[in-house]
Amino acid sequence: MIDFDVHLLAVLRELAERGSVTAVAEATHRTPSAVSQQLQTLQRQVGVPLVERIGRGVRLTAHGDVLAGLSTGVATAIARVDAAWQEHLGGATGSVDLAIFPSAAELLLPGVLTRMRAHPGIELTLVDVDVSEGEFAPLAADHDIAVGHRSDGVRPADQGSVETVPLLREPLDVALPPGHRLAGRERVGIDEVVGETWIGVPEGYPIDRVLQAMAAASDAPPSVAFRTIHLPVIENLVAAGHGVALVPRYTSGTRASGRFHLAELADVRAGRRIEALVRPDRAVRPVVRTVLEALVAEALDVTT
Repeated sequence: MIDFDVHLLAVLRELAERGSVTAVAEATHRTPSAVSQQLQTLQRQVGVPLVERIGRGVRLTAHGDVLAGLSTGVATAIARVDAAWQEHLGGATGSVDLAIFPSAAELLLPGVLTRMRAHPGIELTLVDVDVSEGEFAPLAADHDIAVGHRSDGVRPADQGSVETVPLLREPLDVALPPGHRLAGRERVGIDEVVGETWIGVPEGYPIDRVLQAMAAASDAPPSVAFRTIHLPVIENLVAAGHGVALVPRYTSGTRASGRFHLAELADVRAGRRIEALVRPDRAVRPVVRTVLEALVAEALDVTT
């Protein structure tokens, strides 16, 4: 039977997820030297090499990869014990750090914060984050919950290190300026709009992936005049007649009346999936579970 300090597994897990000793040191508020010493201590305790030099950095060995994977289960088991004890002592109290991108915050946060009034013992800290869809899962390493989005057809985050809690699917509609030749239509086809001047989001974001799929289906590359991550800016540009845009139906629908027209895409299932990403060991904490439940309940209200 191996005898080692299970708390050192957290350092190995961080190295597996962050990729460098320096990044682990910054995230865990240690010095790089302290991180290296803890990794060496763990290696001595398990009796096999866990990391190896590569250039000026290190990488996990095959043994290190296996042990880092197992560390998630160990951390989750410890967290379950702590959660059960906290519930025995009085339930969900503590802080939860929620990272959420702006349009999801606009859609969900007012209702979530209203629901959290029933849990005065939970302090909710909000962080605005907007990144490309492939960068949301790593945020779960630094935040208790990260709310991200991905395009239809894109696989969820890795289930081994991050749990995915589905919140809602939000259809994407075409926003058209007032007076546009298609502004009276409820549905429009790809071929009718793909040649328009587009107001887009940065490349790699879910909405841009849908626009690129539309272009591929029609063999006509889109002409994107401007790109921005700010949905109200996109809507304002459309309303002023500077182009058309793909926008989320529920979020933009609250501001469309009299300013721009929303039309459904007739020949493609266009949408984004909004979900909460959380590490398994954090997901078992009562305070985190409570916030997740509020997010799920609010998302259900939005779509029904």
